[in-house]
Amino acid sequence: MFPAETDHYLPIHPEAPAFSEQATEQQILVTGIKVVDLLAPYQKGGKIGLFGGAGVGVGKTVLIMELINNVAKAHCWFLELAI
Repeated sequence: MFPAETDHYLPIHPEAPAFSEQATEQQILVTGIKVVDLLAPYQKGGKIGLFGGAGVGVGKTVLIMELINNVAKAHCWFLELAI
C-alpha cells in the first residue's frame, strides 16, 4: 500500500466526547434486514448477541456479512473484506 497524501490527519485514538455531549435517548439501528428490524431490533451502541453454537450451515456468517454490508452502505463506507 502507498501512503495517502492529504493535508488533514486525525488521531487513531481521539479524545472521548464530554459526558454532556453524549446522547441519552435510545436509538434503533436500522440493519436493512427486515426480519431483524421487526422481530429483534438492535439498539445503537448496544451489544448484539448471535447464537454461536447454533450449528453448521444455519447462516451466522451470512447474517453478519449482511449486517456489515447494509450498515456500511447506509453510512457511505467503503469496505474491502477478506475471509
